[in-house]
Amino acid sequence: MPPSILTINGATHSFEAGQTILDVALGSGITVPTLCNYKDTTPTGACRVCVVEVEGARTLLPACATQAAPGMVVQTESPRVVEARKMVIELLLASGNHNCLVCEANGECELQSLAYRYQVTTPDFANPPDTPYYYEDDNHMLVRDFSKCVMCGRCVRACNEWQVNQAIAIGYRGAHNKIVARGDFPYVNSDCVFCGECLQACPVGAILDKHAIGQGRPWERRLVRTTCPYCGVGCQVDVHVKDGRMVKVTGADAIPNLGKLCAKGRFGWHFVDHPDRLKTPLIKENGAFREAGWDEALDLVASRLKDIRDKEGPEKIGGWCSARVTNEENYLMQKLMRAVIGTNHVDHCARL
Repeated sequence: MPPSILTINGATHSFEAGQTILDVALGSGITVPTLCNYKDTTPTGACRVCVVEVEGARTLLPACATQAAPGMVVQTESPRVVEARKMVIELLLASGNHNCLVCEANGECELQSLAYRYQVTTPDFANPPDTPYYYEDDNHMLVRDFSKCVMCGRCVRACNEWQVNQAIAIGYRGAHNKIVARGDFPYVNSDCVFCGECLQACPVGAILDKHAIGQGRPWERRLVRTTCPYCGVGCQVDVHVKDGRMVKVTGADAIPNLGKLCAKGRFGWHFVDHPDRLKTPLIKENGAFREAGWDEALDLVASRLKDIRDKEGPEKIGGWCSARVTNEENYLMQKLMRAVIGTNHVDHCARL
């Protein structure tokens, strides 16, 4: 079957059945702005920023929720489209208190980037600065600031479709709708497991990492790719570093986790800078510990294990594996116990 063809901005592009206009455009290197679109989740067409002009259509259509059709002629930056996008961005800015100067998302906010791209100024019809909004910071990990929420729904789809936790939803109707958790309770009293996927999905500053607030702007930080230390899955994380100190952790869009993290992986990193953290091996002599180098410490462990095996027998030694290292390292640990020391006394903390 020959490939289907449509035209975008005067150039023809092939597509497969089921692809949306947004899929075809992005796959062809054509930038179509959007706020509500989120990877591998159901398109909703909620934000209307991605509207495009399709020849013969009565109205502008959302590119993220409109399937491509053979012979379709699409314009992504026509004057009509640009004016519509500017109005949508202005309405979104007017829907809350978007003070970019002091917002934690400054420099990362997708709404801010769109306002700059289309040169949308502060709306004349915005709510007064003293308008009350829902604000939640009664947990140890997340802050929810609904003065920044644009109701794109990305957090809901990230929770329900990406992480499948089913903890949050869109509640109420019309001008009163909002993101709710378990009957509109705070996160701590809901089914939320604090994986933070909603935090990573939010395109604005409506959900914030509590520990990163005031710890530096995006352009002051550098990203370091590493592996989460909490289990053997090997999730890839991006560590945000400023002046040699960790500021926050986000899931890297890489195998195996594809951006997803659990609560430990995203928020459980503060042991790194803890004053009680051991940074060098310790050897106990005369009832007191002293610092030692790794070679000295490992040589001591090896010699003591050898002495016990030779004098008391290998069954006097047991090995305890950890869920915080890789599967390959756990395999080597049990191989060391069985093949080198000669005992099957091996266990694993995750089994218990």
